[in-house]
Amino acid sequence: MTTRVAINHRTEYQFDRLVLLSPHVVRLRPAPHTRTPVHQYSLNIEPKNHFINWQQDPFGNYLARLTFPERTKKLIVEVELVAEMTVINPFDFFLDEYAEQFPFQYEAQLARDLAPYLEVREQGPRVDAWFAALDLRTSRASADFLVEINQRLQRDIDYSVRMEPGVQTCDQTLERGIGSCRDSGWLLVQVLRRAGLAARFVSGYLVQLRADMKSLDGPSGAEADFTDLHAWAEVYLPGAGWIGLDPTSGLFAGEGHIALACTPDPASAAPVSGAMEHCEVSFSYRNEVVRVHEDPRVTRPVDEPQWQRALQVGREVDRQLHADDVRLTMGGEPTFVSVDDMDGAQWTVAALGEEKLQLSGELIQRLQQRFAAGGLVQYGQGKWYPGEPLPR
Repeated sequence: MTTRVAINHRTEYQFDRLVLLSPHVVRLRPAPHTRTPVHQYSLNIEPKNHFINWQQDPFGNYLARLTFPERTKKLIVEVELVAEMTVINPFDFFLDEYAEQFPFQYEAQLARDLAPYLEVREQGPRVDAWFAALDLRTSRASADFLVEINQRLQRDIDYSVRMEPGVQTCDQTLERGIGSCRDSGWLLVQVLRRAGLAARFVSGYLVQLRADMKSLDGPSGAEADFTDLHAWAEVYLPGAGWIGLDPTSGLFAGEGHIALACTPDPASAAPVSGAMEHCEVSFSYRNEVVRVHEDPRVTRPVDEPQWQRALQVGREVDRQLHADDVRLTMGGEPTFVSVDDMDGAQWTVAALGEEKLQLSGELIQRLQQRFAAGGLVQYGQGKWYPGEPLPR
């Protein structure tokens, strides 16, 4: 079941006089690797008299470079996009064999490629002590190690909305025990790098729909759909690529995390950057999400008396089946399709085809050699579906 949502994100700066604006950089377009499908996107800028050049930064993120030839009394940046909130399993990945267990070391060429994401940029007594308390010697699954460190940060750092610009130092965040999403995201990046894992800072949108509320970055216990700018971290795992971790929630990033900019340093991921002549500025912003399409979902098809009646009928059927000695079993079997013709009729709707019998024979022989050498292979009639002239 899929839900499509529309996000409207509007940022407005009002100036008390006509001012010249320096070139501005806007990083508010979903990154190329964002897994959540984005079907529509628009960026609208005021004043209308401006020039826009779309570029990609050294890290592959999209950015819009804006230049303004005339003075203006306002600057408005408005993003509209439509995204498909199809459920994403954050653990749906495979790792190269050498990276399945932590600790591991990147292969030499990969380590050179990842050099900017391995640089430890902060030292301090508190982050040193926090890191020293980690168990880095006991071998365990790499995914388990990441879950452990992400959840520990979530427990140790409370979340707050912090309007001041920039990112706290890691020691400040640990000393205060509280920080914004960008503070805890940057702290996780630095801890992962100390552990020898390539990590980067992520700025993006977080979308939380009503049924999925988990006190991530939105208002705790809120009953309405929610979206806002958010920050988290990504770690590079050989075989899997970049994997998102959200220390604000202690969860892996899912379909609600729409990455906009991923960089080695938070300063390179700022949503909007630029300068203006000296003036007084009033700032406002709006970030809203609405559902534009939703497949019907029935979470409670009957009321409580009807449900109890259905349970009563079920128990009576079970009693009669038991009294008549009717025994029910349920079976299952592995199915397969050809990698060379996955959508062909013989692998979707037809009982047989030109290659199905041949390939199934080859497969059963390989399975026998691997799992039951010397065993007896039995051939029998498969399922026979209504309307088919032959069993499968």
